[in-house]
Amino acid sequence: MSDKQERLLGYLSQAEGWVTAAELSEQLGVSTRSVRSYVTTIKASAAPLEVLASSTSGYRLNRDVYSAFVASRRAGGAEVETPKERIYHLLRRLAEAPEGVNVYALASSMFVSESTIESDLRKLRPSLDESSLALDRTGDTVRITGSEYNLRRLLSRMFRDEGAQGFLELASIEREFQSSDLRGFKTDLIAMLDSHGYFVNEYGINNVLLHVAIAVDRKSKSQLPADGATAEGELRADYAVEDVAPELAALVERRFGVVLGPTDLDNLALLLTTRVITRGVVEVGIDPASGRRIDRELASIRRIVERVSEEYLVDLDDEEFIVRLALHVSNLIARAQGKSYSRNPMTRSIKTSYPMIYELAVFIASEIQRHETIVINDDEISYIALHVGSYLERQSRREQRVTCAIVCPNYYDMHLILRERLEAVLGAELQVDIVITRTDVDWNELQADLVLTTISSASFADNVVVIQPFLTEGDVEVIRRAVGRVRRQRRRIRLKEDLLLFFDESLFLRNVSASSEVDMIRILGERMIASGVIDEAYVDGAIERELMSSTAFTDNLAVPHAMAMTASRTAICIAVNETPMPWGENRVNVVALIAFSANDRTTFQAIFDQFVSVFADRNDVKQLVSRATDFPSLIEEIVRGIDR
Repeated sequence: MSDKQERLLGYLSQAEGWVTAAELSEQLGVSTRSVRSYVTTIKASAAPLEVLASSTSGYRLNRDVYSAFVASRRAGGAEVETPKERIYHLLRRLAEAPEGVNVYALASSMFVSESTIESDLRKLRPSLDESSLALDRTGDTVRITGSEYNLRRLLSRMFRDEGAQGFLELASIEREFQSSDLRGFKTDLIAMLDSHGYFVNEYGINNVLLHVAIAVDRKSKSQLPADGATAEGELRADYAVEDVAPELAALVERRFGVVLGPTDLDNLALLLTTRVITRGVVEVGIDPASGRRIDRELASIRRIVERVSEEYLVDLDDEEFIVRLALHVSNLIARAQGKSYSRNPMTRSIKTSYPMIYELAVFIASEIQRHETIVINDDEISYIALHVGSYLERQSRREQRVTCAIVCPNYYDMHLILRERLEAVLGAELQVDIVITRTDVDWNELQADLVLTTISSASFADNVVVIQPFLTEGDVEVIRRAVGRVRRQRRRIRLKEDLLLFFDESLFLRNVSASSEVDMIRILGERMIASGVIDEAYVDGAIERELMSSTAFTDNLAVPHAMAMTASRTAICIAVNETPMPWGENRVNVVALIAFSANDRTTFQAIFDQFVSVFADRNDVKQLVSRATDFPSLIEEIVRGIDR
């Protein structure tokens, strides 16, 4: 299968229902005829299994059948087919032959032509160069030169890239490196770390286990002396914990029958320290894992937290949060300096579901990046977002409770029992303002958001809910739905008022052609400059922000913006295009350049997530793109999206 065919399968795997050939052609940037050709090829390769279903509605992936097809290929040792897989396995072959491999022998063993191998070698060179490795060629013999450590690191990175997105699966590591006992090793490793008082980051531990599997595989095949591996430019020795290395060595020997040398063990200890383990803070300014002082990182995070407060009016000034983030940043800096980043399988979902939190993380990362002269990628930004999001979740005040009035005629203490029951079950959602124990109620005088009554009401208002005197589970569900309805109405009213203030008919464009993300930002920016909203510096800031991390927060929408809120007023310049354009790893139909003024910082926080959510469903976006032919219809479609 080609890269485009892989992308087609990936897109169908994310779709809930049928996807038309036209939609697939837009996403892949090819003709519908090419889409049909890709489908035919995929079906033929999977026959007799029906991995794809076709109908007049389009195409749909039969997920269970496709999973069985992939599993059967793996179990049967099927030859590699995708370009990405082939290049990775080419690296494996070269890594296992330090003396070199004949090009023709490679082509024969991988069941491809010599020209395909030559093409794959050219594609492999950039990855080798990036890892400080080289491809040496003498006649028809090629070999990899460079340090063993860098080769292992490249094997790890390419294996992760070659695999499916998401959590790195132990089964796939075991299958690739023939490490049948990796799951048991993980269990023993977690128990050992737990005995030393460490907390384990499950997001990162499988990546370390991948390094373990590679180290064991390389050592068992005696490709190069393990002690010759050097972490050139990598992590300093004072980052590593010292209390786990002896037990780690014994654990590897017991589980895999391999004795790792000091350098391998040091590297694994460094990986554990910077990716997997943490321990409760014993003393401020001290990394409890390695004993290293982190005063510099603490000072930097305190400065950044002040800037976050100034720019976004978000209060992160909490000592526990600052210390935890400083510990994380300390290890992040070490990883970035060695270009050995941690993979985060939740990056895409965090970015799509919590764009405002991700934006705060981008701002924090940009400050760290500038101060430390390092590069921080999307995976590392999403780890910062996890820190920020978890803190805000703990500290945030819950959405203001809905006020209610209880109407329950007096009979002994029945109204008291009802109130106690309501507060016990729904106290986090309801605030009881008044309890009326009379039957002659003036319903129009009740000012609460909800009226909960045990008697039939003469009012047909939406906020009146009839319940039983002795609250039932059914009553609780009805009240919860009513609370949700009130909150949605509040949110919609507030959001409509705020959002529609920022649109201007002169800032609406349709079917705008742009050669790149930067070109589109400049086109929209020029329109906003002409309207007196922003200046050239803001456009440059939006481009700088875009180059740091793609602002395609969904598959359909890009929201470029600068991190500085220097606009004269808050405004949105929006382009709606029938033909999607490439934007990072996505293809988007809608691009909204947002310019915020300092006076609207709180509004920015309130509407950003909601604005992005309007464009989260591709069917809704498809409808918006087809119907929003002018400014009034655009506003109508956005409001409809908010009301859903």
